[in-house]
Amino acid sequence: MAVAYPRFLASDAAVDPPALMVPSAAPPPCPPVTLTQDDLKKIAAYKAVEHVRSGMVVGLGTGSTAKHAVDRIAQLLKQGKLKDIVGIPTSMKTHEQAVSLGIPLSDLDSHPVIDLAIDGADEVDPNLNLVKGRGGSLLREKMVESASKKFVVIVDESKMVEYVGGSRLAMPVEVIPFCWNHSLKRLVDLFGCVGELRMSVGCTDKAYVTDNGNYIIDLYFEKDIGDLNEASDRILRLPGIVEHGMFVGLATSVIVAGVDGVTVKTKVGNEFEVDSFCYNDLRNGF
Repeated sequence: MAVAYPRFLASDAAVDPPALMVPSAAPPPCPPVTLTQDDLKKIAAYKAVEHVRSGMVVGLGTGSTAKHAVDRIAQLLKQGKLKDIVGIPTSMKTHEQAVSLGIPLSDLDSHPVIDLAIDGADEVDPNLNLVKGRGGSLLREKMVESASKKFVVIVDESKMVEYVGGSRLAMPVEVIPFCWNHSLKRLVDLFGCVGELRMSVGCTDKAYVTDNGNYIIDLYFEKDIGDLNEASDRILRLPGIVEHGMFVGLATSVIVAGVDGVTVKTKVGNEFEVDSFCYNDLRNGF
């Protein structure tokens, strides 16, 4: 659905820093323009790519928002505004996209330390803890993003929640296929929540299979589950569990595109810095 959002300027100009930084979460009013949710995803993605510099090793995220960041990196490489980029894809789908766009690729074996990762998220809480993996790529995403010096998260404002699980949508857990129902029951017992095996799109009798050949169990929390590190440990101690979709303490900043413009929240030590930008002040080549 298209809604009225503040105006941004469209051009194919190089990536430049915003002309005006407005502290606090209240940017100045902007003339309205109709933007879709996908427009907001693209705005956040393009803003994140401003962090990419020539010569970097970059973690390439997966999903509808991260796709825009991969497209933008390829565009800047083609224009000669970025050079010597090496991408580390977080899924087979992203690998295929990057290859089709001519982005040079490698892996964690060759590049165990990544300069910057850019990826979307399904949920972001006030402390920049995330839920990821509703697209099915949580294991590879976590491997790449935990190896990154900086991890920039890109979302539209609908992904912001008060606590992990606050959207009441799925928190995925990747499990081995062997006795998956046993794993499901143990996960449900841990949290007293609802859980189900994820099925392939359009199928009721065929389980979804990840790039790693595993299944995904989706958990649905009715309330705040408390200490996330403790919850993580409890999940990972269960035999048969491969990884979960809670990304605790990994994000260094989050870029949120929303009704009032773009907000960038960055972790600085134990504190957070928040900068806001009016769309009229962005010159990012959207």
